[in-house]
This record gives sequence, C-alpha cells and structure tokens, in this order.
Amino acid sequence: MYTIVGLGNPGEEYENTRHNTGRIVLEFFCKAQKFDDFEKDKKTISLKTEGGVGKEKVICLLPETFMNKSGTSLKKIVTSKKKARLDSRKARQAEKLVVVHDDIDIPLGKWKVSFGKGSAGHKGVESVMRAVKTKDFFRIRVGISPATPGGKIKKPRGDKVLDFLMGKFKPKELDVLKETSKKITTEIEKIILSRSK
Repeated sequence: MYTIVGLGNPGEEYENTRHNTGRIVLEFFCKAQKFDDFEKDKKTISLKTEGGVGKEKVICLLPETFMNKSGTSLKKIVTSKKKARLDSRKARQAEKLVVVHDDIDIPLGKWKVSFGKGSAGHKGVESVMRAVKTKDFFRIRVGISPATPGGKIKKPRGDKVLDFLMGKFKPKELDVLKETSKKITTEIEKIILSRSK
C-alpha cells in the first residue's frame, strides 16, 4: 500500500499559496485518478481519500496540521523498514511513502524526484523524517521560483523568502502548475506501478 502526502498549510487563507504546492498537486492527482473526495480523518489529523493505481491500494493525505508538524499525520501509519520488521502491524513502510512539496530551488514548471535525500531545510520534510524515523522515502520536489528565459532561477533571499512562500500564485502561474501537475500525476503512477510488479 502506498501513502501519498501533499504538504502545505490548512485553511482558506493558504489556498493557492506557493507553500501549498504539495496540496495543490496531490488534489490534482486524486481528481485525475477519480478518487473519492477528501474527508476529515481523526487518526491522521488530515484530509484523507483512498483509491487504487493498478493493483496497488493508495492512501492520500493532506495534513491538517501546519507545515512544520506535517509528520504528525504519518506517525501512526508509516514506519521505517527496520521498525516494520519488528512490528508487522506497522508494515506500511516508508519506502512506499511519497511526499509532494514545494521547492524554492527549482523553477516553476519543473520538478525532481528524490529518494533517501536530506530535507534541504524544508520544515515539512524535516517533520516527516522525524515522524517516520528515516529519510528513505520518495519526495516529489515541485518548483515554485520564477526563472529567466534562459532558465536561471530568480529566487528570493533573506527576509523576502517567507513572504514569497506565503504569497499566492498568479493566475498564469497556476496554469503552469496545472500542466506540471498532469506530468507529476504520470510520474507518481510510474513510481507505484514500477515497484508493484
């Protein structure tokens, strides 16, 4: 069983903000897969839906905690490979966890897939790592920074970073993110199907 988490902050005030990119992309994925609507889940303190990709069961979560406590939603349902061996009830291993989140070091319209890498300072990812006690899970890092026509990133620095992250996408940027979400949906399918053979 795969668990996919879209990182962000709950509440209307944070909708369509750059820091909520993970939530935006995962919502797109769930609609594309025709999963049921998200519903509140007390156990994981998140909005949750389930469905299937191929023969694999998939749980999708949008944590209802704030970004720096995102891992709270995973504590009871995902564990490291080592701990899973000791407790078969917690066999939903981190190796089948996919975390989708914003990345200021990647331009808007691009994304990267990582496995077993550090957090690069992302507070939501750090919280997940603490909760599941491993960094051995998939991350889909979705670019949010503007870039020059030549592809050079124009990311904010210093005090401007927080305002940028909490700022809302412009309509044209949301159009780019929608197209990116289509490609990421295909990428998530590949990750799941390639490992379920």
